[in-house]
Amino acid sequence: MQTLISIADFIRWGASRFSEAGLFFGHGTDNALDEAAALVLGALHLPPDLPASWFGSRLTAPERQRVLDLIQRRIDERRPLPYLLGEAWFAGMRFHVNEQVLIPRSPIAELIEAGFAPWLEPSPAPQILDLCCGSGCIGIAAAAYLPESRVDLVDISADVLQVAEQNIAEYGLQERVTSYPSDLFEALPDNRYDLIVSNPPYVGLAEMEELPHEYRHEPVLALQANENGLEIVQRILKQAKRYLTPRGILIVEVGNSARLLVDRYPQMPFVWLDFERGGEGVFLLSAADLAE
Repeated sequence: MQTLISIADFIRWGASRFSEAGLFFGHGTDNALDEAAALVLGALHLPPDLPASWFGSRLTAPERQRVLDLIQRRIDERRPLPYLLGEAWFAGMRFHVNEQVLIPRSPIAELIEAGFAPWLEPSPAPQILDLCCGSGCIGIAAAAYLPESRVDLVDISADVLQVAEQNIAEYGLQERVTSYPSDLFEALPDNRYDLIVSNPPYVGLAEMEELPHEYRHEPVLALQANENGLEIVQRILKQAKRYLTPRGILIVEVGNSARLLVDRYPQMPFVWLDFERGGEGVFLLSAADLAE
């Protein structure tokens, strides 16, 4: 390993080892080279948009050992990289994660970066609800990109909300972001929201059994929803209209369960959103759509 000196050296070598090992990528990257870059930069506490001029920088002996150890663990354990690093990047922001929470990777990040335009009605202080919040990445990023907004985070798991609270504090958003332990809407105050957004569990039993090994490290509670994957989504559809303002909107990610959802609700006017960076299975409905 004495020939591995620079950041670029370790990224190249790591990518080769990952390809050789046949790893699966899907927790922030989709190929061996990007995964190796994320690992090396994360291990060195450097940002993912590091200037190219830095890639020739030499690693110290402790840094080399840390990178090598992480590369070997990624191969041996098939554990998703964000869990090894304890962090994930979402909408250009760093979030603390552990194996209690789903790893942030939703295409909804694109909507957040655009301020949910053109869908969210202009408002001096939009009220936003993030259902099944996990690490809080969606709601916290929304609060950061919409600085006048107030955001509520909801999750059924107290352990998960501890991670979300850590991320709220990380960005100093305690005055505008509040977390609630609740089974969807059950323990919420009687609030009305301009936007309800959710990345709920939506994986069915058959799909769950076919997931690559890397996904087995994520909490089942955050992935699987009954046999067909629609239980939580159906509850959201049934209850959301009570919590939306008259011009409010509902945005929900359902992934591969999209076709089954359309078959189940053939009259529902789902708007399926497109994403420049890839991703699918995210629908939008207005309060008026749900009322009908």
